[in-house]
Amino acid sequence: MSVFDVEQRYRRLNDVACQVMGVEEEDALLGRVFPYGVPEDVAQRGLLKALRDVAATGEPTHYEAFSRAPSGIREHAWNMELWPVRDASGEVSAVGLAAYDSSEQHWARQRLAVLDEAAVSIGTSLDLDRTAQELADLVVPRFADFASVDLLEAVMRGDEPAEAGPDDVVVLRRLAHAAGRIGAPGALLGPGTTDTYPPYSPPARALSTGQPVLSRSGAPDFDHWMATAPERAQSLRGVVVTSLVAVPLIARGTTLGVAVLLRTRPDVFNEDDFVLARELASRAALCVDNARRYTRERSTALALQESLLPRGPSRQSAVDVASRYLPAGSRAGVGGDWFDVIPLSGARVGLVVGDVVGHGIQASATMGRLRTAVQTLADVDLPPDELLAHLDDLVLRLAADDDSAGGDRVAVGATGATCLYAVYDPVSRELAVASAGHPPPVLVLPDGGTRVVDVSVGPVLGVGGLPFETTEIQLPEGSLVTLFTDGLVEPTEGDPDLGIALLARTLAEGHSAQASLEDRCDRVLSALLPKNPGDDVALVLARTRALDADHVRVWDLPADFEVVADARRRAVAQLEQWGLEDVAFVTELVVSELVTNAIRYGADPIQLRLIHDRTLICEVSDGSSTSPHLRRARIFDEGGRGLLLVAQLTTSWGTRHTRNGKTIWAEQALT
Repeated sequence: MSVFDVEQRYRRLNDVACQVMGVEEEDALLGRVFPYGVPEDVAQRGLLKALRDVAATGEPTHYEAFSRAPSGIREHAWNMELWPVRDASGEVSAVGLAAYDSSEQHWARQRLAVLDEAAVSIGTSLDLDRTAQELADLVVPRFADFASVDLLEAVMRGDEPAEAGPDDVVVLRRLAHAAGRIGAPGALLGPGTTDTYPPYSPPARALSTGQPVLSRSGAPDFDHWMATAPERAQSLRGVVVTSLVAVPLIARGTTLGVAVLLRTRPDVFNEDDFVLARELASRAALCVDNARRYTRERSTALALQESLLPRGPSRQSAVDVASRYLPAGSRAGVGGDWFDVIPLSGARVGLVVGDVVGHGIQASATMGRLRTAVQTLADVDLPPDELLAHLDDLVLRLAADDDSAGGDRVAVGATGATCLYAVYDPVSRELAVASAGHPPPVLVLPDGGTRVVDVSVGPVLGVGGLPFETTEIQLPEGSLVTLFTDGLVEPTEGDPDLGIALLARTLAEGHSAQASLEDRCDRVLSALLPKNPGDDVALVLARTRALDADHVRVWDLPADFEVVADARRRAVAQLEQWGLEDVAFVTELVVSELVTNAIRYGADPIQLRLIHDRTLICEVSDGSSTSPHLRRARIFDEGGRGLLLVAQLTTSWGTRHTRNGKTIWAEQALT
């Protein structure tokens, strides 16, 4: 308690006031003018004005201050009551002041406020870096002057970390830090760098024991930690660290890293601060572990997704291709979008794009099953509508199997899947397209004009019972076929039609600039997508090529065995024109066998076609739908060895069914 006259001179003080102000007796201050003996920050915050106002108005008032007392090193919270002291005539002759030290209540409220804010400010995302930075920003400067959050390398990859022993040198990667009184955030080692903690240093002990460690400047472990890290000592040159708290980040029994808190203020960490730091670290560790588990699941799903997508350019020459796959940027994670470029017989190519609804490992696994099924069905050379019909039946069977398995497995039909399958023939320059609930392709013609292919869109896969239709269009050489998933066009105001229109404009602008396919992919993505897309995106740009008459030769043959020799001569003569005499012997044998089989087992009309592409393709078509089968002839059989020889001498062979019969083909590699 203190009494001041109307000129703010000290008149009386009690013993407690003298102790707080660090004077032996009250006479030492009597007659002195306030703020003598009081820290300047208290006077500047308005206490002197409050004294003057009470003396002038005669009205009592309340004042709060937070400052370090002259006799102490720790900051205190003060609640002050000021009232007028009147003489016998009723005039104000002095001002009384009673100051209550409410530091414990103040710090308790501060700790509760920090915990309350931690509940809403830490763990707002599933990003490791952001979660760590949220912890650092929360405690600085209200609780510490510097905070760093360091995690084990395994945690950064989403893996389970190994336990550290008491004699191990621990290396951690700094995820985040915040600096208050120490200076700029770069005062100590910054995020992304590694920090080494020697054995028995406070952070290393916290990691090995799983218990928080409180240390102060001058303690052996603290000084040893500073001495063994010259970079740290250099960065703290001129800064006096008074105390340190190292708190392990432990969640679900797993130690993930350590949070290190430093103070340079005179009041060191006490036991209450110690408890608060442990509680904050416990809450933050759960958020970090959630982010770690999400990182692991996302990495696993992304690795699975990437392993199932095409790698490198496909071995075909019908189209030039550029493609992109972007996983979702939201917390939903990797989805089930996929694309494929499948070489087919007759120099044709299959273009596939599909989308499994949902995200995560389940969606990626389902995508892998569907992609494998499409490749298998494409190898049979089915038309697009028939391929989707078989794929629809497969999805129904998979859904039934998943339903019967029970548990947490999600049926494919329940999640939904779309697919678009297109086949381009560089000889006829025809594009055949069928869609199962998927957005149609966008074309850019050689003159720069754009159009959306008018595809008859069928139901999504797994509905069953409804047919699919194939749309066939002729394309000039150099046309650009754009296939994509809905994640590319839906971000445009949520309207896919607007997104498709924007896609067409962007492709047309890229055409005028004569950019490469890779540049045009990047241009499309930057024009249509936000920074963090909410859904997966698959994009395929395919520029068509054409095989002219100089690379294709066709002969119509009568159903007469005498024509076999003539077919061989014509084929050999054509090979000489192409400069392919080296493969003439094998080609002669293949033509002889396939034409003979067509005459013997097939039906009119019979046609022989040679295609000179990156391989030499020999095709024989007839009007019968019966397919030949490869079999091993027994010793005394007079036939059955022809197709075996064809299979052994060529790179690949097969049968392709057409509207009017079938085509048997064989390919030979060209050196």
